[in-house]
Amino acid sequence: MQTLLVLLTLFQTSHDVASVVQAAPRAGGSESKRVQVTAVRHAGGIGLDGRLDEAAWLSAPPISGFVQSDPVQGAAPTERTEVRVVFDDDALYVGARMYDSAPDSIVARLGRRDAQLESDYFTLYIDPYLDRRSGFYFSITAAGTLADGVLMNDEWNDDTWDGIWQGKASIDEEGWTAELRIPYSQLRFYRREQYVWGINFQRFIARKNERDYLVYTPRNESGFVSRFVDLVGISQIRPRRQVEIMPYVTTRAEYTHPDVNDPFNDGSSYVPGVGADFKVGLSSNLTLDATINPDFGQVEVDPAVVNLSDFETFFEERRPFFIEGASVFNFGRGGSRSNWGFNWGNPDLFYTRRVGRAPQGGMPDEAEFTDRPDVTRILGAAKVTGKLGRGLSVGTVHAVTARESGQVTEAGRDYSLEVEPLTYYGVFRGLKEVQEGRRALGFMSTITARDLAGSRLRDALNGQAFVAGLDGWMFLDRNKKWVVTGWGSLSNVRGTAVRITDLQRNSLHYFQRPDAKHIRVDSSATSLTGFAGRIMLNKQQGNVILNSAIGVISPGYDVNDLGFQWRTDVVNGHVGVGYNWSEPGRFTRNATVIGAAFRSIDFEGNTIWTGIWGLAEVQLLNYYYLSVNAAYNPQTINNRRTRGGPLMLNLPGYEVNLSVNTDRRKPWVFGFQFGTYQAESGSSLYVQPSVEWKPASNVDVTVGPSLYLNNEPAQWVDVYDDPLATATYGQRYVFANLDQVTLSSDIRLNWTFTPQLSFQLFAQPLISAGAYSGYKELARPKSFDFTLYGQGGSTFDAETLTADPDGAGPAPSFQIDNPDFNFKSLRGNAVLRWEYRPGSVLYLVWTQLRSLSDEDGSFRFNRSLNRLWQAEPDNIFMIKLTYWIG
Repeated sequence: MQTLLVLLTLFQTSHDVASVVQAAPRAGGSESKRVQVTAVRHAGGIGLDGRLDEAAWLSAPPISGFVQSDPVQGAAPTERTEVRVVFDDDALYVGARMYDSAPDSIVARLGRRDAQLESDYFTLYIDPYLDRRSGFYFSITAAGTLADGVLMNDEWNDDTWDGIWQGKASIDEEGWTAELRIPYSQLRFYRREQYVWGINFQRFIARKNERDYLVYTPRNESGFVSRFVDLVGISQIRPRRQVEIMPYVTTRAEYTHPDVNDPFNDGSSYVPGVGADFKVGLSSNLTLDATINPDFGQVEVDPAVVNLSDFETFFEERRPFFIEGASVFNFGRGGSRSNWGFNWGNPDLFYTRRVGRAPQGGMPDEAEFTDRPDVTRILGAAKVTGKLGRGLSVGTVHAVTARESGQVTEAGRDYSLEVEPLTYYGVFRGLKEVQEGRRALGFMSTITARDLAGSRLRDALNGQAFVAGLDGWMFLDRNKKWVVTGWGSLSNVRGTAVRITDLQRNSLHYFQRPDAKHIRVDSSATSLTGFAGRIMLNKQQGNVILNSAIGVISPGYDVNDLGFQWRTDVVNGHVGVGYNWSEPGRFTRNATVIGAAFRSIDFEGNTIWTGIWGLAEVQLLNYYYLSVNAAYNPQTINNRRTRGGPLMLNLPGYEVNLSVNTDRRKPWVFGFQFGTYQAESGSSLYVQPSVEWKPASNVDVTVGPSLYLNNEPAQWVDVYDDPLATATYGQRYVFANLDQVTLSSDIRLNWTFTPQLSFQLFAQPLISAGAYSGYKELARPKSFDFTLYGQGGSTFDAETLTADPDGAGPAPSFQIDNPDFNFKSLRGNAVLRWEYRPGSVLYLVWTQLRSLSDEDGSFRFNRSLNRLWQAEPDNIFMIKLTYWIG
């Protein structure tokens, strides 16, 4: 097996060195002379109003040794910043004075919490475990918008975590000020009499694109949390035990348009709901999250997609219970700051959207009317996350989903059918880090167990699924320049012989491939076992970039009961080198060039993808961004195009992608993306312009249309049994030319009235039409040769789509179901969100869905748009009220 060169791209962070007394050591350096910041106890409490006029602030020493990371690395800031840190028994307080020589030029944009805003802001970073790799951040803009998240892997962050804390900002004649109050209950730390935590601060001056830090990361180096200075002085605090309860009530009204005489749906339904989430601090470093009858409704709808492949579509998680603490369950990606691959997707051992998904059981085709739940009810779920001992991170999730039934009307008879069994899901995670994260070893396992005794679904679903894996990393040098990251995993799925036979034949495995020598369907098997793993080498520092990896996924590996993966039967490798110009030059602020090569083979040794790839990206002095990448792929083998049939060829091709973005600080921001793939076996092209308009400091409008053109001369249609088709193993694999046009747009309006009250509008119109023509069958395996119906003695009726492979000969004719499609969709929702007290939120949501589909494959924009607008919409209205008690 040959693994060829590969890639990576530079992940650049900026953070800055600074001091109060002396420079902080670089990552991995000596700890003996690390800078200290002192917190001062105050017993009187501080009223948060954004003004630093309380006596408590005068008692704390000012911290002012900030340094620029951008635009001039290492230079003194253009504006002075002073920070003070105060604490009491319940919370940590941070007060910041951002002096400004032009207060009228302060950019104070207002947005919803966690919004990505081009605004002046101040950020507190804190590492309460003092593990030099993880922590929290709390940010506030000059307009008072809050943002927060968790820090991990020394350089990464995740903004999906929402803590319960307070912050206020105020603009005055000297600049602006900020006050933050962070309750200890929102942090995780080991209980001590005296505490030493890691801490850092950042100030961003939007009009100058200037980032000032107390401690920063030089552009050609790595490590952020590991560079934090020490926060000292906190002692003898008695934080209250964290106990939070968040009950909720909902009312949901649905107005839809069912079929006439549908006994299960008269067009309207009203669904009330009540439940609660709980958070209990088992200790200062371990937290229990639990939920009863959780409401996992989504505020934002999933985008519409037209998926013609045999791969499942991946959707992001948006449900709060699963989002919080999700970083604990990251597997196989730690240590290295970059995990890139070509034609490789790391399997996710825990894909949270498996829990509570739509019921999987089918309904009878002969039924006149059916009704089944949209989602599976989650009876209860609990999660424990935190750290046990020095450097040992732990996490576990347990959930039970209900047995669900659907209703059927057939031949005048009404009855119910089970569509989802009672199911238990369990996840276990542990990660031990030593020597401030220089080495780590982790373990993760998942369990799925379904109650299928006597169920109609016992031949349709796996009974049990088990996955276990080890992961870890090791830095190879003292300065953490080189790191090796790796993981390995085993899976085992169990079920009836019928179920496991179907599993072997599904689109993830394709064991039935007739010309495969390394796999075969075992119809007597009641389990399926597989393995997977990957090892990566990454250079973390310096202008020279180097990244390489080799990974393997065996044909029987399957984590899809509780995880997500998109392929098996692959050995994949890449290696890439490049150079990064991190310092500003005559025309650019930074630039990167990377070249790479890659190859994938299957377990039989067939080269299923290979090529070379190059990237060039640059940020100009005016903060415009330009990126171009291109790849060339020579002829390879395709083991999936026939969807379980014989091998075919991928003909040579190349791709080019271009991306341009203007300065995000401006009232008008423009973007443009273009890409094309050209090959003898097909071509595609997409164009995606975008425009963002900021008419006021609290209003943001974004419109992003997208046009996708696809010409596929060998689009899969179907397979038909025929023992006379000896060249293709007794089956005829039918393909056709596909001309597809997809036009869509993402439209967003964000209108924020106060930091606590906001309105969001999202709309996604989509029209996709596909016309099939030139029906044909694969002529021979391991080729891209076809026999066109209607030629060479075969016949084809274009009206009925009836094909006869040999005309008057003995081969039977067959009729093809018309695959032409014309899908029109409009999805949108409007959300009014009011955080009427910290952690307590009122949502008013309106969601509208319109969709139409037919078998007219021609793309006619005006006709489709008119029909879509005239379609009867489904409207869903929801009121949700949560109340945080803590």
